[in-house]
Amino acid sequence: MKRISVRAVLLIFLFAIVLAVIFVLGLSAGQTDSEQFGKQTFLEQFVIAGGPIVWFILLPMSLTAMYLAIDYSLTICRKKLVPQGIGSKIAEVIKNTGHSNLQQSLSEEDFVSVAVLEATAKGKSDWFRIRSVLAESFQDQALVLLRRIEWINLIGNVSPMVGLFGTVFGMIKLFNAIVIAGGQPQPASLAGGISVALVTTFWGLSIAIPSLAIYGVFRNRIETLISDAVVETDDVMDQIKISLKKQQLQTSVRKNK
Repeated sequence: MKRISVRAVLLIFLFAIVLAVIFVLGLSAGQTDSEQFGKQTFLEQFVIAGGPIVWFILLPMSLTAMYLAIDYSLTICRKKLVPQGIGSKIAEVIKNTGHSNLQQSLSEEDFVSVAVLEATAKGKSDWFRIRSVLAESFQDQALVLLRRIEWINLIGNVSPMVGLFGTVFGMIKLFNAIVIAGGQPQPASLAGGISVALVTTFWGLSIAIPSLAIYGVFRNRIETLISDAVVETDDVMDQIKISLKKQQLQTSVRKNK
């Protein structure tokens, strides 16, 4: 519930920022370009002129992409997913308490802790099973994050198509205006179709380019963090192996008694 409320506040905050920026740019553009563009403001040229496709589809997509980029930058980071020295910390815990008591000793949600807890819980005393589950856990955690960031990739790929749809829609309006005017339309009657065609394309590309770039950055970050997490488990696996040998030795001693 707390997570959802934080996201809602962040989304509202971003929406307020976007509206404020559009309003300020509209005022400034109206003051500086009023003579050159027939007193059209930035808001009129790049938002209102785009029609409902910009208002109800492309602007919300832009806002969603901004929100996801900020949210992922806060959650998909080294500090949370691969804290410094996490492998040594877990190895020390195993050395002091054994690998069977990790459930009570570890509560972190980083890559290494989650993988080690899952491996020791499912593998129990089987070394090869523990190692196999550890690798599967890292793969599953990476896939979960890759599926999450796929939304940015989806927005980046869909937005140009929406812009192209707006371009086709604007050209249809343009040709309809020509037909209605009997082949000799006034330039003002063509402005609506041209505006929709160009503004929607502008918004589609403006959303797609940064979205695809951000997706690539996060994808590389996830792969790098997973690789670093695997390296962090070297000491942990060595300590688990030692703990298993101690456990087997204690078991054999009890049997001999």
